[in-house]
Amino acid sequence: MSDVSVRLANEADRSVLERLWLMFRHDLSEFSDLLPNPDGTFRSEWLHAAFDDTDWAPYLLMRGEHPVGLALVRGLAGHTRVLNSFFVVRGARRSGIGLRAVQEVVAKHPGPWEVAFQDANMAAAHFWRRVAAEIAADGWAEDRRPVPARPDLPPDVWISFDVRG
Repeated sequence: MSDVSVRLANEADRSVLERLWLMFRHDLSEFSDLLPNPDGTFRSEWLHAAFDDTDWAPYLLMRGEHPVGLALVRGLAGHTRVLNSFFVVRGARRSGIGLRAVQEVVAKHPGPWEVAFQDANMAAAHFWRRVAAEIAADGWAEDRRPVPARPDLPPDVWISFDVRG
């Protein structure tokens, strides 16, 4: 398994996470009607919230000196944490980095967790089910929930599991 370090991002990391965010949103555009804004960026309110809202936390995934991904967590003040956004660059995928990074992020915030993905994103579906089984063995659940304010979209798949501290 490749080495990965996961650390809480700070203001100095913002531009790196903004670049990773563009790659992440570009990847997701394959599975939705998501198109860039006129200036070539994508909606980024979640990324901004991760830096500006105390209920969120942005994490930077590194392999050595190379940024290889991001994780945005929300719900820190609530009962259940949500892995709102998770991304690993294509050149680092299928190396074990994603699983290891998720394990490190959720270990930093013990308790109930949820993560959502779309059925159409088969790689994500396989990844998140594998992650849940690795982290929680048989102690995870999956359900489908409508996308808020988007009745035109198929429901999101949500995986729930618990991480003990």
